[in-house]
Amino acid sequence: MIFVTVGTQLPFSRLLHFMATWASDRQEKVILQTGDQGDYAGCESFQTLSKSQFQDTMQQARIVVCHAGIGSILSARDANKPAILVPRRACFSEHRNDHQVSTATAFEGRRGLRVAWDMEDIPRLLLEEIETPDASDGANYDRLISGVRDFVTA
Repeated sequence: MIFVTVGTQLPFSRLLHFMATWASDRQEKVILQTGDQGDYAGCESFQTLSKSQFQDTMQQARIVVCHAGIGSILSARDANKPAILVPRRACFSEHRNDHQVSTATAFEGRRGLRVAWDMEDIPRLLLEEIETPDASDGANYDRLISGVRDFVTA
């Protein structure tokens, strides 16, 4: 199963429509967490998921396709799932600036993560054997993650 999550703050219809179209002629189940009211044919879609539903869905996934939001990246890493990051773009009015492009650039090359710079990259990346994330990225990474978690949960 492929789990597509776009967070809860803003819709990301470009990614959701692409994945729904891609899934329409595939056998693999695709579950979408949409963040909006959209219903996408051929996929099981949820506007939001409870924390436990989100974690359960993440655990069941073969791979996660997500926006380049730090919460989604950390969730995939915590679940030990490979992830394909798709940054929202300001030029498509998907966000107010391109900070997700910067986030994707910073994470590109990390074990267990791939970046789809264009939607057309996603099918190829879904066919790739993507290794599981490595939790041993070093002290600087661990401090960054700890700081972000502390900030988010405060």
